[in-house]
Amino acid sequence: MEMYEMKDQEERGDVPVVGGKPLHGFASPAQDYLDTFISLDKELVRHPAATYYGRVVGNSMQAAAGVREGDVLVIDKSLEPSEGDLVVCFVDGEFLLRFLSFHAPGGKGPRKAGKPGVSYRILRQQRLWLLPADDSLPAIEVSDANDFTVWGIVTYVIKKVR
Repeated sequence: MEMYEMKDQEERGDVPVVGGKPLHGFASPAQDYLDTFISLDKELVRHPAATYYGRVVGNSMQAAAGVREGDVLVIDKSLEPSEGDLVVCFVDGEFLLRFLSFHAPGGKGPRKAGKPGVSYRILRQQRLWLLPADDSLPAIEVSDANDFTVWGIVTYVIKKVR
């Protein structure tokens, strides 16, 4: 994963919006002017001092998450991780993009992430799993033996469609 810091506010640019409305289909020929602007940074970033961009390398999250190589991630380091979050984590010297899943001790193994709202603070009583979207890759159980941190929470995925 390649990481990028945000630029200072005065270096950011606004992107024009046609007719003040999102485009659905083709714009009217009468709307040959731009009357409103939208700042993607203001739209996508809640905590500028704690937000980074990352470019995805590899396709381990393509299957279920639809995150492909080259997609740009908006990563917020100020958020507390919860069950089911798509996280950028640092495990044993390597950045990974995975779903975060908690699993109570004595259970039957990892479960697919998806139930939001479980606090990261309960990690002391539970096991932590990092789940790829690709079922052919193994889930990673994080233990005290790992050098591990949740580096940030993915809040948006920006995709190139053409």
